[in-house]
Amino acid sequence: MSDAPEITYPELGAFRRARTELLDGGVLDHDWYSTLVEIDGESVELTASSGAPEEVRAMLPRIAETVRALPTLRRVLSDAVVTSFSEGEPTAAELDDAASDLELQTIEGHPDGSVTVHLNDGCGEHFPEGSWPAVHLDRDGAVTDVTVEA
Repeated sequence: MSDAPEITYPELGAFRRARTELLDGGVLDHDWYSTLVEIDGESVELTASSGAPEEVRAMLPRIAETVRALPTLRRVLSDAVVTSFSEGEPTAAELDDAASDLELQTIEGHPDGSVTVHLNDGCGEHFPEGSWPAVHLDRDGAVTDVTVEA
């Protein structure tokens, strides 16, 4: 059993070390901490990508900052996805469709202060099943890359 502490951040709640219980009864502790929060009626996983409690504590303010920025950041994220994968300049309708179709899935903080926001294709029309877009933000919140993950 893991002796990793629960790490609480006032705005975000309690982060716990991610664990998988194996069929043989063993337990696999992962190298990240996470919690689930509700944001605008959606269940969103918040993840700190480290197994070291001191690194996790250092990431939580940046994760909280990202959550606070979501009212304006959501559109930045969806526009970045559309712009990255469009041939040519996307139309206003394409940007609006993506803004309503792409849902928050996970906000992942990294030790270097960057954040990756994983989105879910809510309508299933934009990305193949089993894949999703991820928008990478630098420590200042600027989009640095958009990838497709599986």
